[in-house]
Amino acid sequence: MTNMLTKQFGKKGWTPERIGSLKGKTYVITGANSGAGFEASRILLSKGAKVVMMNRNPDKSATAIEALKLSLGQHIDVSFIQVDLGELGSVRTAANALLNLTPSIDALICNGAIAQVAKQQITVDGFENQLGVNHFGHFLLCGLLFDRINESKGRIVMVGSNAYKMGLKRIKFEDLNFDNKYTAWDSYAQSKLAQMMFGYELQRRIKAADKNVEVQVCHPGASRTNLLKDTASTFNKILWAVMSRVIAQSAEKGAWPEVMCATEQGLQSAALYGPTKRANTVGPVDQNKLDSIALNQDMAAKLWTLSLEKTSLNWSL
Repeated sequence: MTNMLTKQFGKKGWTPERIGSLKGKTYVITGANSGAGFEASRILLSKGAKVVMMNRNPDKSATAIEALKLSLGQHIDVSFIQVDLGELGSVRTAANALLNLTPSIDALICNGAIAQVAKQQITVDGFENQLGVNHFGHFLLCGLLFDRINESKGRIVMVGSNAYKMGLKRIKFEDLNFDNKYTAWDSYAQSKLAQMMFGYELQRRIKAADKNVEVQVCHPGASRTNLLKDTASTFNKILWAVMSRVIAQSAEKGAWPEVMCATEQGLQSAALYGPTKRANTVGPVDQNKLDSIALNQDMAAKLWTLSLEKTSLNWSL
């Protein structure tokens, strides 16, 4: 990995103006009823694509779909499948429903996430909540939908976070749930590192198996979304409310990296795409410098084996 990054998209970076017609294409987005996922849906729908939202909350999803139809017109092809990424049973049910509904998947955008959960919470399957939702839920979903995406010569987009290179900078295999010393930040950082490591490991395995799926990894930078609204401590919420006025960009701009990774041709592998200014928090979208921890193959292989075991997934890749 060299430090010299090629700027693929010039001074202004990537913008949605580069997208042509997406008529006939289908995009599946987790966590799409607000924030970057909602804005990504809006951009893709505005280009003629079909969008399937995979969200936890039916009421919020209905409101989001209504807002999109008011903005873009009643004709848009947008639908919703209920999923709780924190419950493996729910992920299996949702994947089945999606496969019955959707003959092709041009991209699965793994956008849904929870962040900065103030006190340790454990999912029904026994995982620390952020690791359960952000990594294990998406790992299972990707595995269950993989053959359909492969048939479609489609993509998987992993929406990571700059937090991957913070915290402990490793997967804490000896104490995955942080039972010994839970902190909201370290557990969140681990969950995003796991998600991104999985993305790069998936790239390597797809190449070795000669499959037709492209995997891209991106992050939204600092965007004004409600990611922390339900989960963070009061202090972190107040801190972010103040900081976001100063440093953050709009949720729409936060959606650009994931839309780019779902639609743009000629992207690099083993790359991270996102905003390029102010320590990659805002600014033009292009390639970012990637911390080598994300490409640690030993840790990624161990995480892959563990993830198969924890999700009881039979994925021979």
